[in-house]
Parts: sequence; structure tokens; C-alpha cells
Amino acid sequence: MMASAAVQRALDCLRQGRFVLVYDADGREEETDVVIASEHVTPEAIRILRKDAGGLICTTADTRVQKALGLPFLSDLFLGMAEHYPVMRKLMPNDIPYDVKSAFGITINHRRTFTGITDDDRALTIKEFAELARRALTSEDGWAKTEFGKNFRAPGHVHLLNTSDRILETRFGHTELATALMIMAGLVPSATVCEMMGDDGKALSKEKARKYADSHGHVYLEGADVIKAWKEHTGR
Repeated sequence: MMASAAVQRALDCLRQGRFVLVYDADGREEETDVVIASEHVTPEAIRILRKDAGGLICTTADTRVQKALGLPFLSDLFLGMAEHYPVMRKLMPNDIPYDVKSAFGITINHRRTFTGITDDDRALTIKEFAELARRALTSEDGWAKTEFGKNFRAPGHVHLLNTSDRILETRFGHTELATALMIMAGLVPSATVCEMMGDDGKALSKEKARKYADSHGHVYLEGADVIKAWKEHTGR
């Protein structure tokens, strides 16, 4: 893979359990997410995400993990409820101005958590989810679904995000960008992400996000950098 020097540095940082900042694109959400490998999440990492980033902390899953664990898209679940709850059909997210489909999946807690929202609880849920995802990729069919139900409950306080079927071909959001980075880094294909919010009630500007990255020694990537590296990695 002939990825840019910035992407190579980002992959090294992710392998080391460090944060990387990723901006999606001008004209899209125009947001910067703080990204970390789910397998490296700690309570301290959760604390940094909620205090320095301030958006919604979410954990991604690529299509292989989705299939192994039986993870649905939340919009599909809502549509399936429409016969008994007709309002769900009216609430379908079919008018998102920057996207073709919401990546939101279900919310989960590990069964060893208490409320599920504390830094310790969320870190436990995410780490255990990543470990199950790792084992699910090489397990016999059906085993992972049983283990998932045995060790996790839903709803919970960790929001799962599902990638599109072919990453970075039809959807170019942080779910795909961050998950592609995990795959290129040889990590479990699950990232934990959080949008950076400003004190003005809006997303933190790209300029301020870059300054944060520089002051904390984090790599800052444009979505286009990740997409180019991914195309080289996959040969598509």
C-alpha cells in the first residue's frame, strides 16, 4: 500500500492505541471526529472523548462483524415495527441531506456493567465488543450470536454504527472512514468515534480541530486522504 505519510502515521498511532482526528469533507457533515481503535479503548479514552470532543460516542462494525453477530440497522428495525407502530414509518430518515442511509445500529451494554454510562462501563462494553468481534471473524456460524446475547444487553449506552456493504464506495461518512483505517492498520474492524463540538453550539471548525490535533500531537486526516489510501489498499 502506498498511502500518504500522514495516513501511515495515523495507522501507526492507531496500532499504538492513540487517537487520530478525521474530517469527513467540505459539503458533507463538515465535522471532525476523534477516532481510536475499539480494541484499545480505556476509561481514560472515554473521558477524553466526552470532554475534549463532546459529541456522541459511537462504535463501528464492518459488514463481516455485522453478519457474524446479526447486527441490524436501526432504520430497518423501525420499518419492521411499522405494522404495530405506524408512526415509525413516518419517522424514516429518508431526507438526510448529506447521506444515503443512517449508519445507526442498536445500542448495547455489556452485562457486567451497572448503569452502562460511566467511563468504566462504556470502556468495558466497547473493549468486550471488540474482542467478541475479533473472535467472531474466525468462529463457526452461530457461535458469535449466542455469545453476543449471553454477554450483552440492548438497549444500552454504546451506540453501534454499521458500515455500508462496500466501504467507501457508496457512503463516505466517519463510520466508513474510521473503519477503513482499522482494517488498513490490521486491527479489529471496529473504531470508536466522537464528533468534536465547539462552544458556539456548532461543530468545531476544521481550523480549531487542526490546532487541537497539533497541540496534542495527533495526526489530522482529511477524508479524501483516507479514501485514496483505501482505494490503493483494496485495488478498487
